[in-house]
Amino acid sequence: MAYVSTGELMRRARRAGTAIPAFNIPYLPMVEPVVKAIADCNSVGLVVVARLEWEKFESRSLEAVRDEYEKFKRPGHTRLHLDHVPVIDEDDRRVDYLEILARAVKAGYESIMVDGSRLPLAENIACTRAVVDMAHAANVPVEAELGAVMGHEAGPLPPYEELFASGKGFTDPAEARRFVAETGVDWLSVAIGNIHGAISAAAKGQQKVAARLSIEQLDRIHNATDIPLVLHGGTGIRKEYILRAIEHGIAKINVATAIRQPYERHIEKGIASAQAAVYEAMLSVIREDLDAQDSATVLEPEE
Repeated sequence: MAYVSTGELMRRARRAGTAIPAFNIPYLPMVEPVVKAIADCNSVGLVVVARLEWEKFESRSLEAVRDEYEKFKRPGHTRLHLDHVPVIDEDDRRVDYLEILARAVKAGYESIMVDGSRLPLAENIACTRAVVDMAHAANVPVEAELGAVMGHEAGPLPPYEELFASGKGFTDPAEARRFVAETGVDWLSVAIGNIHGAISAAAKGQQKVAARLSIEQLDRIHNATDIPLVLHGGTGIRKEYILRAIEHGIAKINVATAIRQPYERHIEKGIASAQAAVYEAMLSVIREDLDAQDSATVLEPEE
């Protein structure tokens, strides 16, 4: 597939009724097998790093990931995306988010994400608008988040079924309509029952909760916003929910735990063993979990 912008890829994915997977890089040696698997599957995927992955894991910095990506990138198959840069992080600390995101644009990231989801609505709108103005001046699309995709906070989550039944943290469609109109954001990460994998030392190796999705809530958000929507916390969600979510507006799905944990389980045997484990996990996610084999063909421009 010829090179097109990440923004155009997302628009094509939405029109084609498919989703672009985004794979998180908490450890730098994961970049090579992630890129190789995407290309070997004739797929299209984003290589992504979030702030917490250089703060709490070993990806070092957004520039370090960019440098590693440049060694292995496949422009017909991969793009580089900066994932969650929070305004307030999982430890309730204020973050110099605009400086980090400006660095990413300067470093050549092809899309970026600001996460103001821990803020009141008006403040989330104001912070996201500032990022959109900065990034759009450089023709870089912006993702934001509205609602609370839980899992990164300190301490245990409430019982999942309790969370789901209550709808706690779910994205509100009316707020989403206002948010998109007032920020000009390109894509919106939504909370509809999905949760992040735990990142605490005590819990990060545990099996992730099998989350469900409220397709009805997603449909209301999709109708209210009319932009590509993003599903974070893709690991562990049953395939039937994933496929239905794509039918109802999800155009990007983030995957982290499914490829991070194999790396961590095998790293004691050496980097080559850990990379091989990541590659095999990637093939399973792309081919079996997401049905994204040959998506590069699907995302070619329409005749």
